[in-house]
Amino acid sequence: MTKTNPGRFFEDYHVGQVIRHAVPRTVAEGERALYHALYPQRFALYSSDEFAADSGLDSSPLDDLIAFHVVFGKTVPDISLNAVANLGYAEGRWLAPVWPGDTLRAESEVIGLKQNSNGESGVVWVRTRGLNQMGQVVLEYVRWVMVRKRDRDAPAPETVVPKLETVVDPADLVVPEGLNFVEYDDELAGESHRLGDYKIGEKIDHIDGVTVEEAEHMLATRLWQNTAKVHFDATNRADGKRLIYGGHVISLARALSFNGLANAQMMVALNAGAHTNPCFAGDTVRAWSEVLDKAETDAPGVGAIRLRLVATKGDSADFALRGEDGRYLPEVLLDLDYWALMPV
Repeated sequence: MTKTNPGRFFEDYHVGQVIRHAVPRTVAEGERALYHALYPQRFALYSSDEFAADSGLDSSPLDDLIAFHVVFGKTVPDISLNAVANLGYAEGRWLAPVWPGDTLRAESEVIGLKQNSNGESGVVWVRTRGLNQMGQVVLEYVRWVMVRKRDRDAPAPETVVPKLETVVDPADLVVPEGLNFVEYDDELAGESHRLGDYKIGEKIDHIDGVTVEEAEHMLATRLWQNTAKVHFDATNRADGKRLIYGGHVISLARALSFNGLANAQMMVALNAGAHTNPCFAGDTVRAWSEVLDKAETDAPGVGAIRLRLVATKGDSADFALRGEDGRYLPEVLLDLDYWALMPV
């Protein structure tokens, strides 16, 4: 009897199935240090205990995307080990801060299935929750993945396509307990632009770029315990290239957005997202953002800003997203729609 795990294939899923993912992980200051070494991250709330304390928190929590990457990594052996592509995200919310010393685990529920017309693969929708050591949900999101079939002749399951909200309602955004920006220090944060300084429809070129190195993306993927074959095994693709983990591009783009959005301190919701084209070592990632909406919160001095974050390889100054055919341009790597907290 074989003892190795080949991963799940499309026919191994059924709607309503709940998968508890293996290997809980305790996160510490080491994850923060490595995250800040891998990405040019400078948001003050995640860099300084003193800044966080002045904002009503006990100390600086770990970066939102550390929580996302750790939880995502837990799911890979069960959800996307045999994936063709990670297709999108929706209904994501950060529900509680993650602190050094917390232990994170993950579980996913299959909420949709649809076999592709070629009979060789299908799309699997899952709702994933990340929980801490107290059983508190700190993060939840939906993602859908195209997964290979083991047996092309296996019968297709009943098609179930979940109806997903296109945007998280601002009323459902969770502001961390105690957070307030009444005494917010613009100078220490790095910019003076607050919520009222941004206009809906405004686009911001974040100017800077980061060239992806093979060693760095491999370190990142190992750090998040992401075992997807396309990221590790150069023989898995016909071109002999290792595909950059899409979350690596998300973190690069979010870090680059500091230049122009330094006060968008905390990500609190993930409305939608698509990895639109592959990224490989040697590509230079740049980013631009579009302001989609703004909202109030009940926390003192805290507002919410909805942003489209676009990562590109090459020039980002023209804000180009799609061609005349409606498809994403080949230089566009990421199209991400999220809510962040910002001082009013």
